[in-house]
Amino acid sequence: MKPFLLLALLTTATLAPAQDTRHVAEPVIPPTCIKLPAALQSAAGLLAPSDESKLDTARIQAALDTCKPGQAVELAPAGTNQAFLTGPLDLRANVTLLIDPGVTLFGSRDPAMYEQHLPDSAPEAPLKCGTSIPRPGKFGQEIPAAQIAALRRGGCRPLISATNVANAAIMGDGAIDGRGYAKLLNRDITWWQLARSAEPADDLYFTTRLLVANHADGLILYRIHLLNSPNYHVTLANTNGFTAWSVHLLTPVDKSLDARNTDGIDPGSSTNITIAHSFIDNGDDNIAIKSGTTHMSVLDNHFYTGHGMSIGSETVGQAYLLVDGLTEDHTSSGIRIKSNVTRGGSIHDLVYRNICMRNVANPIAISPWYTNQTTEGFVNPNYTGTKIPDYKKIVLENILATTPGDVLIAGLDDQHRTQIALRGVFIQGIQPTQVHTAFADIVTIAPGTNADLKGNSVKVLQIGKVADLDFGVAGAGGPITPLTPAACQARFIPMR
Repeated sequence: MKPFLLLALLTTATLAPAQDTRHVAEPVIPPTCIKLPAALQSAAGLLAPSDESKLDTARIQAALDTCKPGQAVELAPAGTNQAFLTGPLDLRANVTLLIDPGVTLFGSRDPAMYEQHLPDSAPEAPLKCGTSIPRPGKFGQEIPAAQIAALRRGGCRPLISATNVANAAIMGDGAIDGRGYAKLLNRDITWWQLARSAEPADDLYFTTRLLVANHADGLILYRIHLLNSPNYHVTLANTNGFTAWSVHLLTPVDKSLDARNTDGIDPGSSTNITIAHSFIDNGDDNIAIKSGTTHMSVLDNHFYTGHGMSIGSETVGQAYLLVDGLTEDHTSSGIRIKSNVTRGGSIHDLVYRNICMRNVANPIAISPWYTNQTTEGFVNPNYTGTKIPDYKKIVLENILATTPGDVLIAGLDDQHRTQIALRGVFIQGIQPTQVHTAFADIVTIAPGTNADLKGNSVKVLQIGKVADLDFGVAGAGGPITPLTPAACQARFIPMR
């Protein structure tokens, strides 16, 4: 393995219980093998319509394909030129895509360029990318996965793919702009408008994503700015070892626009993940941990607009998570676990500690009643299904919300009770009517919490120290410095 890709543990002693089993340190930018000069200019973050056919895809891909392992393809400014335009790109093993400061790699707005024909879909089939189709059934009903998969045949390729490659990376202080705001070629609709128009009927719609990684062990994102994604920014699957360090995700850049379903980073079916020192401001979950993800560390990050630090909506097998040092400013939820009986299962060993929140509507939302809304409802919608959410061994330590908001801690029924411990969890100004609980076994550990935890079929046990907790959770119970409003205020800094 090349030296710049070696990963070592964060040096801060208080982060020693991190759930990523690797040793993770700040990445190092490798030497350049090929420097590509920019041929386009952007003004106010936009490309001229006349430049839409001036694609850099072929020369960037050729450079990635021929670069020596352990080196980088550098996208560099050239005089007043500071922009590149591309269709889909494929990362290569042990090669870094390096984007210089002030340089932006723009995604094409031609949906035909992203059209994906899978082996069981004929090349002459009608285009789906940039369109929507009715979804079978209604939300809250179990739909066979094969039926959904059949409807998704074709669809859109991502702007950047990392598939079956090890130790690929995207680095640099430049930007990748997915142009979700831009009208599609030959269409009077943008990527984001397409997504929003599909929402009322919960239609399936087909948009591109910025980065999709599958079997991409050792993938690194470092210092890069990801902007205006048409859909999810980063999705990860079947990967052992992923690091996002000092990454900046901002969608939409223009806050007068509406960007739906633009999750920040979504790992699924993967292990050994660290997301550290990053800033995420987007139109959906800031981070959403999908099914089968284990051994993940979320360290010293800042979240802004978005739906918070989420698990779900599929809850199957997520385990061994540490969230430490998170700051959430104006997210709709803070700590969020969401699922229902059509997509749930067992999750366990989750630790959230040293978290500051401000203007968060739902500082804690642990729900088996998910209804596809931005924030959780507080009553059971009585969906039918056999995939039962079951949440165990959750610990919340040293958490301060400086403004009031609602708390939901619920299990589905007496056979699937949520098990949680609270140690120093305070929500300033919270009223008893803002606390919603059901079918939960709650342990409060001194100094406990100021939330009134009474509720339907709720059992509350008070103990004096973590050592008395009757369920062990790796990473819980370490030393804490109690958060104060002043300490949190210092952490509420502008998006970078």
